[in-house]
Amino acid sequence: MKGCYCDSCAIIMTSTLKLMQERQSVRAPFDPDCPIADKDLKQILEAARCSPTPHNMQNFEILVIDDHDVLTKLGSIESRVTEVFLRENYQQLSFSKKELLRKKIGILGTEFPSSFRDPSMFSKVARECPPMPLDQTIDGSPVVLIVIYDSRKRAPDSEGDVLGLVSLGCVMENMWLMAQSLGISVRIMSDFGDKIVDKEVKRILHIPDHMNVVYGLRLGYPATSLAKNLRVRREVKDFTHRNDYDGKGIE
Repeated sequence: MKGCYCDSCAIIMTSTLKLMQERQSVRAPFDPDCPIADKDLKQILEAARCSPTPHNMQNFEILVIDDHDVLTKLGSIESRVTEVFLRENYQQLSFSKKELLRKKIGILGTEFPSSFRDPSMFSKVARECPPMPLDQTIDGSPVVLIVIYDSRKRAPDSEGDVLGLVSLGCVMENMWLMAQSLGISVRIMSDFGDKIVDKEVKRILHIPDHMNVVYGLRLGYPATSLAKNLRVRREVKDFTHRNDYDGKGIE
């Protein structure tokens, strides 16, 4: 059967791709006085519910944090910049827009303090940089979603539960795209995966020890207008290989 699509199908596919292309991590402050409507929040959680997981394990739980006092407690948790982060982050940096456009991967180094861009400073920064409260990351968000999973389980015959962890990424992407479609901004908060932060989050939210905090999502509406950032992606031909690794990519 030949692949053919009606006009309405083509419109749906175009709008879905457009959502993917426009999705971005919003680092601007959110307006704490502009809440997420319950009907929108439920759609975002429904998108998570529909996420693919290996053997339909549904290996995740989501904590919805929208109480101001609880958000304040989470915001008081402190995390430190590690030397490992600084060195591995440095590998992803470009130091000019021209370089970033040429490489088509990574991010602009100007998004970080100068000390984060100087390898000779990394040891000192990791040793002397004061801890940062998570409030600087939550940054006014009226809702934070925290994704956790059961460390006692794994996808069948998946070493390190790679398949299970991949599915948690699917949960993230589903929620992110749904939020994008609703005009709600998102930023992934990887700080929640830090061991020290994980311990404190579990204590505050009474999460059982066998459940691991994977990441958090801050949801909200920007309090200020967003600056247009340079976004780069490799072309399809740059990462595809037809029929053989040595085969030419799809143009």
